[in-house]
Amino acid sequence: MNHSQDTGPGGMPEDRKLYIVDSINDLNKLNLCPAGSQHLFSLEEKIPDVGTNSGKGSHSLFFMGLIIVLIVSLALVSFVIFLIVQTGNKMDDVSRRLTAEGKDIDDLKKINSLIVKRLNQLDAEQN
Repeated sequence: MNHSQDTGPGGMPEDRKLYIVDSINDLNKLNLCPAGSQHLFSLEEKIPDVGTNSGKGSHSLFFMGLIIVLIVSLALVSFVIFLIVQTGNKMDDVSRRLTAEGKDIDDLKKINSLIVKRLNQLDAEQN
């Protein structure tokens, strides 16, 4: 592969230069860019160097942030699951208590009816 054909005199690939020129022409057609503003920035300032390592720091920060977010999310999900299990256990306890108290109330009603019957019998015997 002949590397000298791919890059121009400034060390920038020709297709990137053409892309920039096309973009400036499109802006001129839309009257968004004044005619004399094409020379305000050089081509090297508009497109960063492809061969530099400037993006590696941001990539490592991104991955560290992603890992931290994932760990925090995992902790929150674990906490929510723990709360759901605890709430289920509490609900089971309350349900058992209500069932037991319901049986106790039924027993109290039976005892009350027996007492009322006995009192009615005693009252009938006295009359």
